[in-house]
Amino acid sequence: MDKVDISILHRALSREKKARKEAERLLESKSKELYDASLHLKEANGRLEALLSKDDSKIDGAFVNIIDPYVVMDMTTKVVNMNTSAKEFLGYDHTKEDITLSELVHEDYLEYTAESFKTLLQVGILKNYNVQIRTQHNGDRFVNINASLIYDEEGSPIAAQGVIRDITREIEIKELLEQQKQQQDIIVENSSLGILLIEQDKIVKANNAFIELLGYTEAELKKLSIDAISTIEDVSLYRDLLDDNERGESDRFSIIRKFHKKDGTSIYGKTSVNTLRNEHGGIDYKVAMIEDITNDKISEEKIRASEQRLTTLIRNFQNGILLEDENRKMILTNQKFCDLFAIPLSPQKLKGLDCRKYLNKYKELFVDPDYIIKRINHILNKKELVLSDELELVDGRTFELDYIPLIIDDVYKGHLWSYSDVTLRKNYRKNLEIQKEKYGSIIANMNLGLVEINAEGEILLVNNRYSEMIDINAEDLMGKDVLKVMGLDEANLDKIKAQFEKRRRNESDSYEIEVKLHNGEKRHWLISGAPKYDEFGKVNGSIGVHLDITKQKELEQQKQQLVNELEESNKGLQEYAHIVSHDLKSPLRSVSALATWLYDDYKDQLDESGRYNLKMMLEKVEGMDKLITGILKYSTVNSDTLDHKEVDVNKVINEISEIIFIPEHVQIKIVGKLPIIIADKTKIHQLFQNFLSNAVVNIDKKEGLVEIESKETPTHWQFSVKDNGVGIPKEYHEKIFKIFQSIGNNERSTGIGLSIVKKIIDLYHGSVWLESEIGRGTIFYFTLKK
Repeated sequence: MDKVDISILHRALSREKKARKEAERLLESKSKELYDASLHLKEANGRLEALLSKDDSKIDGAFVNIIDPYVVMDMTTKVVNMNTSAKEFLGYDHTKEDITLSELVHEDYLEYTAESFKTLLQVGILKNYNVQIRTQHNGDRFVNINASLIYDEEGSPIAAQGVIRDITREIEIKELLEQQKQQQDIIVENSSLGILLIEQDKIVKANNAFIELLGYTEAELKKLSIDAISTIEDVSLYRDLLDDNERGESDRFSIIRKFHKKDGTSIYGKTSVNTLRNEHGGIDYKVAMIEDITNDKISEEKIRASEQRLTTLIRNFQNGILLEDENRKMILTNQKFCDLFAIPLSPQKLKGLDCRKYLNKYKELFVDPDYIIKRINHILNKKELVLSDELELVDGRTFELDYIPLIIDDVYKGHLWSYSDVTLRKNYRKNLEIQKEKYGSIIANMNLGLVEINAEGEILLVNNRYSEMIDINAEDLMGKDVLKVMGLDEANLDKIKAQFEKRRRNESDSYEIEVKLHNGEKRHWLISGAPKYDEFGKVNGSIGVHLDITKQKELEQQKQQLVNELEESNKGLQEYAHIVSHDLKSPLRSVSALATWLYDDYKDQLDESGRYNLKMMLEKVEGMDKLITGILKYSTVNSDTLDHKEVDVNKVINEISEIIFIPEHVQIKIVGKLPIIIADKTKIHQLFQNFLSNAVVNIDKKEGLVEIESKETPTHWQFSVKDNGVGIPKEYHEKIFKIFQSIGNNERSTGIGLSIVKKIIDLYHGSVWLESEIGRGTIFYFTLKK
């Protein structure tokens, strides 16, 4: 039942109560009058008998003191006499005309009147005879008549007397009450509210709505109390309400009850109780009206849960939140709001406080306090959404303010403020703008040409360098087809189109093209292209960075030409070395043979000096032969075709130990196991032979030792050749790897061996170095790439 129905029902009950009280008052008053009139009639009855035989003037005098209409009629209902009140009420005067009372009775009451007259004759008294009569001036009236017979001396009835009381108003009130009762019953039975009449906590009556609501019959409900079919969640509140009701302090109260239906389910009912009391203030009965609010309760719980979630969300929000009502009282804040403004109170203690006072208290936090006051008042006056309003604080922070008006059913209910500290973001944005300007200037003036195109190949953006490279103004390039502004032959055009397809497939790449400028000049460009994306991450074009490599191309061509010339020169030198080696060795062999023959033929004839000179000649020839062989080997290190095969270094060391001269006091030892590497065996043989040959001839100890060791790194093999010889002075550590450089005055050394070692190690992308101490020995380290 809605509020309108409840209001109507309340008004109907109120009217009924007032009407009943008025009717009771009238009935009491008229009953007393009737009682007084009856006594009066009895007292006057004896006198009336005598008076009927006397003249009219005397009878008239006897009726003077009767206030109500009083009539005396004969046995034919003809008026014998009446008092003044009767004359005024009926509008007739018996002294001027004959009046028959039965003729004044309404036709609907004729039969009832006849029966009543018979009763009067039989009993002698007629009480509470109610009838409708027609009066002369007052129209139809309802009257109540109390009458008695008048007897003669023999005891025979000779007349009847009666007092007439106008009950038209009482009848109207009674009919109105009956009508109201019928209307009330209709309202009660057809009400959507459940209605109970309760007497001494027992259900006396229940309307159809309540019966349908719980599923019980009315007979079943009459056996129960309201507490038997319902429970109350807030028991203490209910007890307080009952105490007030029992003391008479309150006749009306409302409570939420949980009603239990017959089928076992439950509903929530808003129960409004009205208490009706008797004249002594006691409780006669109670009327309970029950409204099914189950859906409202569920909705209320959902709203409450939603409000709790919203409150929790607001309290844990990273922005400072302030919720105000329409009078600018604080409804809700969160801890972040208190933290932002350094408010020492908790959010709970701020509830209900006046925001205007707090604004005036904290306005000095802002750079321009007066502006803040004006700005907030302006926002509140307009009541329109405001987002991202910046507020600067004196401590250097910047807040961003959002204002959200709360309008419900077109009624302004308050607003929400949201504060966020955007100091870092603002500084970042400022720095970003600076960086953007900085890098924009760099891009605009860098030596790389930048061009941005859309999916159709139309130019969207170029920098100054690209404009210079293409020799066209930047303004003239906007919107042009990039393929048309670049002079491309068919091969380069196909190459760029293929690159565009890669961009559409989200691929980046670098490539070279040849362009022809509008002045006919040909240029070589290196282009690095990447896809360009829209805000949804979809490829919508490409960005290209262009480098003019024309000079580099020319240098490459010159370099290639020089390389080709150098290769030819090296080839010629190698051929020359072979020729020189062959041509020089032939005379050397002849000189060596002649010197040998001279020594063999004349050694007995020559003195010691002559024999010494011939021996020195043979040694010099042998040294010259070694020098020529070393030069030939050195010149052919890079020219030989490398044969990459597995080489067991252990076997190589053993083979070298068998072919080189090793003094008897010197031992060559392999520490651990040497690896098997992929390399050219001849070059590896040369490499280790030079190290070992140098080591064994430079040991001055009684027991010489040469140790070869290796270890593996992720990219290289590292070897070491260690001896306990004379050592190498530090000033020679770098020098000995250069050609024709040897230590001291060792005439047997050509100064080529270690330079060949360095060249072979360089060939395998390795490095060589040494550690040495005079008198204690030397360790040569070198690496070979795997």
